[in-house]
Amino acid sequence: MSALTIYPANQPNQGVTYRDFDSIAAQLSPIGVQFERWQAESEFAADAEPQAVLDAYQSSIDKLKQQYGFQSVDVISLSADHPNAAQLRQKFLSEHTHSDFEVRFFVEGRGLFSLHVEDQVYALLCEQGDLISVPADTKHWFDMGETPHFKCIRLFVTEDGWVADFTGDDIAASFPTLDQYLAAL
Repeated sequence: MSALTIYPANQPNQGVTYRDFDSIAAQLSPIGVQFERWQAESEFAADAEPQAVLDAYQSSIDKLKQQYGFQSVDVISLSADHPNAAQLRQKFLSEHTHSDFEVRFFVEGRGLFSLHVEDQVYALLCEQGDLISVPADTKHWFDMGETPHFKCIRLFVTEDGWVADFTGDDIAASFPTLDQYLAAL
């Protein structure tokens, strides 16, 4: 179940939570965040090669490529047994921006995107079937949880892929992690 909680940036315990798709999309739209649900066009095995995953969502990918001029698309997956899972989690937990907008589609698993826009923080729990686009230069962080499990399709306008500019702000430490967020729902 996807969920969105909007907090005042200075009050991480005072959020308002939305749980239905239309309400979540309506709250995110004014800040330029696209939130969609995709369905696979064909079945694929849980251990399918990345190309099989991309093939299953090809028409949705093509639509976004035409709309935004994406140059590269890939599939990333991470599980708790990954040797660098803890390091990667810490890297993504630091507030950062991108000069490119960030688009992620959750093929499986889940993660918590937190967007720091003006004086609010939008914490969006994304799960299987959810697509989120984070506008360029939007301050945000991502938590995959203590035991990560996700597979995502990533789309990039530039061929450089994921390049972050870290803000140095420690605001992320004040807000719930994925595991804390799930426990509070």
